[in-house]
Amino acid sequence: MIEGKALITGVGISDCGRRLGRDPWSLTAQAALAAIADAGLTPAEIDGVSTYPGALASTPGMSGAGADDMRSLLGLNLRWYNGASELPGQLGAIVTAMAAIGAGLANHVLCFRTVWESSAQTQIGSRSETMRSGVQRERSQWIDPIGASHSTYGGLTMQRYMYESGTTREQIGQIAVVARANAALNPAAVYRDPMSLDDYLASRMISDPLCLYDCDVPMDGSVAFIVSRADLVNDAKRGINIAAIGSAPGFDEAAAMMWSRTDLKPADVDMAQLYDGFSVLTLRWMEALGLCPRNEGGRFIEGGHRIARDGELPLNTNGGQLSGGRMHGFGALHEACVQLRGEAGERQVPKRPQVTAVSSGAEAFTSCLLLTL
Repeated sequence: MIEGKALITGVGISDCGRRLGRDPWSLTAQAALAAIADAGLTPAEIDGVSTYPGALASTPGMSGAGADDMRSLLGLNLRWYNGASELPGQLGAIVTAMAAIGAGLANHVLCFRTVWESSAQTQIGSRSETMRSGVQRERSQWIDPIGASHSTYGGLTMQRYMYESGTTREQIGQIAVVARANAALNPAAVYRDPMSLDDYLASRMISDPLCLYDCDVPMDGSVAFIVSRADLVNDAKRGINIAAIGSAPGFDEAAAMMWSRTDLKPADVDMAQLYDGFSVLTLRWMEALGLCPRNEGGRFIEGGHRIARDGELPLNTNGGQLSGGRMHGFGALHEACVQLRGEAGERQVPKRPQVTAVSSGAEAFTSCLLLTL
């Protein structure tokens, strides 16, 4: 078991927003240096780097600096590094860092995720145009001619979920409405203006029944963490324990793996920061993790009270990707850490959480973590 051998000792985030016009290297360096300082370390003590997806294998804006870029920029003396797109979800970069520490390959690993998609779209065009200009050209050649895209996948997923569970758009809309209310308290969030359920229902349809506010928001920014060998941590009170990992492909498979590696149960989770590339994916994660009964997600979140900041299961308390901006699971992990530490400022949940579930990715590209103090 690699759990218990590593702690998250440092968290850092860069400037975040729409069309910042900053290069991804400066954003990454800003977040990385903040995380290193937060861990009480210096760059000379960092001997590992882990990132998703690395500098090469992605479309413009979806990948920033790579592991070797950080080695050069920060003058790191590395014993181990990892950067790849075929990890168990975006948070696979954290899982592999834990594995490296457990194997004795590194003591303090810098983990990061950087995006500059918002600025890239101003240079190249829409999401579909940036996708076509990248290395996924070969895979997308079969769906581009018929106008299919990621939102088409999201629409089909949502339609099937609603058909099988009886969930309504009004119920799913609470994911977006609650996220927007949380984003209002997050100064780094992209969208902070109030949004009602009527606003959600009246928004532009993207891929029926998926509407504009069911989709996450492209942004620029970087999030970094320091994962350290537990027996080297002097101030363990600030360290976040990764109680269990799930790195199997699939919502249910990743969740089952996570629960098989801990004595904690779904009923012990008192906060959730779950992937919301599309709002329906959050419901699928909730059900896979056992945070609500199967096919009952819509009824569980109806009215939004149970998933509000002062509800029984506060959800995506930084606004998630729907209003906070798309950081591919790393934003969710950052929010989980600051909430567990009690350092979330105005958006700190009233009852400080002790156990938090975090997830990233969808379908066969999934990972989840269970965090405790």
